[in-house]
Amino acid sequence: MPARLPSWAWVTGLTVGAIAAVTVLAVQADRGPHPTATSAKPSSSASAQPTPTASAPARVPDGSGTGRRIVYSLGEKRVWLVDASEATRRTFTVWPGTVSPDPGTYTVSSRNAATTGSDGVQIEHIVYFAAKSGVSVAFSNAVDGASPPPAASGTQTGGVRMRKADGTALWAFGTVGTTVTVVK
Repeated sequence: MPARLPSWAWVTGLTVGAIAAVTVLAVQADRGPHPTATSAKPSSSASAQPTPTASAPARVPDGSGTGRRIVYSLGEKRVWLVDASEATRRTFTVWPGTVSPDPGTYTVSSRNAATTGSDGVQIEHIVYFAAKSGVSVAFSNAVDGASPPPAASGTQTGGVRMRKADGTALWAFGTVGTTVTVVK
């Protein structure tokens, strides 16, 4: 009479098979097409500053590098989150501060979950990547989701603000060491 396999052996075999199947499906899914997300306009109507407009997903600017990176276009006031396969994971418009970084390649140097911005607004998802004229330049979003108020005359602000959902996405993508390419 053949030996009977204990139940733990069956369970282990089925578990290993299931994990292998899920791994194969995950690899196949990662190789397929990925959606590009854009955001709607913010709901705050109390802003005296122009609201960035949502438009059809824009193409990543030429000369913005290769590989996994954050691309920030000063002229378009737009950010792209680009993965290692050159696919745009998300693109959205932003409100730049009064101090903009020079075009070039930077690296996310530090992050701060929340603080008060130099304009007095409670902000979160602060991702620092540059400094100019003694002003730190960082991506962030207002905790309440509002657009930034106009800067007081002569005030230098380096915050590149975005909608709350975009700030959450950039926070998840822009870990310390992530490349940030700034283009004109």
